[in-house]
Parts: sequence; structure tokens; C-alpha cells
Amino acid sequence: MKLILFDVDGTLVDSQNVIVASLRRAFETYGLAPPNRERSLSIVGLSLIEAFTVLAGPKAPVEGLAQAYKDAYTVLHVDPANEAPLFPGARDCIARLAGREDVLLGLATGKSRKGVTRLITQQGWEGVFSTTQTADDAPSKPHPAMILQAMEELGIAPGDTMMIGDSSYDMAMGRAAGVLPVGVSWGFQPVAALEEAGADRIVGSYEELEPVLEVFLS
Repeated sequence: MKLILFDVDGTLVDSQNVIVASLRRAFETYGLAPPNRERSLSIVGLSLIEAFTVLAGPKAPVEGLAQAYKDAYTVLHVDPANEAPLFPGARDCIARLAGREDVLLGLATGKSRKGVTRLITQQGWEGVFSTTQTADDAPSKPHPAMILQAMEELGIAPGDTMMIGDSSYDMAMGRAAGVLPVGVSWGFQPVAALEEAGADRIVGSYEELEPVLEVFLS
């Protein structure tokens, strides 16, 4: 069996609008100037406490900001202006992989478990992912715990595991866990950041990802 782990935001889901809007509202709640869009998206993949520590500094009320973000997200994610669709090809890719008997699928994400459960329900993905590793279960990326826990849970070796993500945190986490890190260029961080963090390769679409998966699964 092979294990393929996917990041969520920026890899499967184009959630940039709701993330930026929720960050802005969290900062405004505390009377702080919100970061610009590029800066806001640069921390996607980190757990919330780590994200706000990066954006606002360690002396900022990071726990309060994290809660304000959660509160804002709960309200804003239902606004059509903040729609978070799957990236083109994501649904078909997941469906094809889920239909294989030699593949286990998993999620490794900085989202909360509540957020992951909501996504799975929205997309009709119940029973598709054999493991879901969230910000509630492990230290923030790029710590390798999410991947290590997933492999231990399913009995899969590092050489039989791939991590697919759009951020430097995903690539560094994959490298630290000893698995194959594959970057995607359609997410929220520049390709150079993924390369610097150790991406084995970077693909530009789910169509380009298919042959990479076939080689890995052969």
C-alpha cells in the first residue's frame, strides 16, 4: 500500500478569499492594522497560533487573534463572496485515487478538525480519507508530526508515502518526515519557496500531477 497525503488550503481548496477576510477581521477586532493579501497568504499552512505569531509578533495577543479568526471564519465562510471551491481537477484526482485498492489517502492540514470535518461533509468525502491530521492533533507544520502520526496510524513506511502541498511548510514537513514532497504551483506561495524548502518536484496542474502519481504508485 502507498499513502498519499494532501494539504487542504491552497492545494485542494481555493480558500484565499475567506482566509484573507477572516484575518483582516481578526486584526481589526484588536485594533491592529491587518497585513496585505500577499503577507496574509504567506502563512497559510501554519496553525493559527503560529500564524499570528508570524504576522503580529510574539508580544501580540495571538490566542485572542486566533479565536477572533475562528469567529470571523464561521460567519464569513457562508458569504458567496468568500466561496472556497476545489481547484480544477482536484475532485477527479481524489476520486481516481480513492478507487484504487493499492492507495490510502490522507489529509495533513493546518485547519482545525472542525474545519476539516466541515470540508469532508461539504464535498461528500466521507470515508475517502483513511487519516486526517489537523492543527488539533499535532504541532504546526513544518514539524513532521502530522506525517509521522499518519504513517504510524496506517502502518506505512516513509518510502511509500507522498506529501502534496502548496507551501514551503508542506515541503519542509515532508523532508523532515523522510517522505516524497511534491509541490503544486497553483497555491498561495511562490514556486521558489517550495524549491528552497526541498520539493522533489513541482507540478502546475492536477493533470501534470497524474503521471507523477503513476510513477510513485508503480
